[in-house]
Amino acid sequence: MRTILFWIFSGVAVVSALLCITRRSPVASALWLVTTLFHLAALYVLLDAHFIAAVQVLVYAGAIMVLFLFVIMLLNLGRTGPGDMKGAWGRVVAGVAGFVLLGELLAFRLAAPPGRLRLPAGAVEHAAEEQGAVTAIARPLFEAYLVPFEITSVMLLAAIVGAVVLAKRKL
Repeated sequence: MRTILFWIFSGVAVVSALLCITRRSPVASALWLVTTLFHLAALYVLLDAHFIAAVQVLVYAGAIMVLFLFVIMLLNLGRTGPGDMKGAWGRVVAGVAGFVLLGELLAFRLAAPPGRLRLPAGAVEHAAEEQGAVTAIARPLFEAYLVPFEITSVMLLAAIVGAVVLAKRKL
């Protein structure tokens, strides 16, 4: 069952990534990117990397995509154009995409063994004592990879400032 889920999640991730780069509307493109990021998080869960999946959803699909949408709204400046999904065909595609996502959610729920979706009693305390996943990720991030991590944050800040400057007509 995990193999089937892997192929479903990876196939939808690839298709949504292709839709992300082929859409004319930047908002639609950003939403397809969110779909791609959620499917990547599902793949991390299938690999038993639950912490990475949670970070993927919280940081990338949450915070970074909010910044992207904020920059897109700043750059739009009220220009309107034809949408990507108009008419009956757009509703059919949206409905099919909704049913595919619902089917994936149900398949993921059914594939998980009983009790796997709930933390057993004392699991949080045990993880705090062991300092497992968080320490294993945080130590290399803040020791060996601190400079690339900070450079990435400065580059994201520069991109946002550049988008704001481009959006302003008069400085």
